[in-house]
Amino acid sequence: MSESLWESEAAEEAQREKPVAEPVAESSDMTLSVDEFSALEERILRTVNLVKQERQARAAAEEHAAKAELLLREQAPLTERLQKEVSALRGERDHVRQRVERLLAQLDSLEV
Repeated sequence: MSESLWESEAAEEAQREKPVAEPVAESSDMTLSVDEFSALEERILRTVNLVKQERQARAAAEEHAAKAELLLREQAPLTERLQKEVSALRGERDHVRQRVERLLAQLDSLEV
């Protein structure tokens, strides 16, 4: 008896899971549905194209960033060398300024 009860419950569940056939729409409703489907299809196609364009733009931006990083790594030693050179030149300039100021002070003392 329990087996037949189980079978009847399974049959009821199968009945509930079966899709219910929808009534056929009238021709005016069908035209509207086709128009709506076409509009949806168009929106989906535009979205797909937009996603493709964005992916291409992202790939191009990533490539550009990778090239910029490579260039930056290549330029880093040059930048460091130039900063040291500028620092040395500033020190040399200060030293020359001090010497010129001493010479001018000596010239001023001679004119007195």
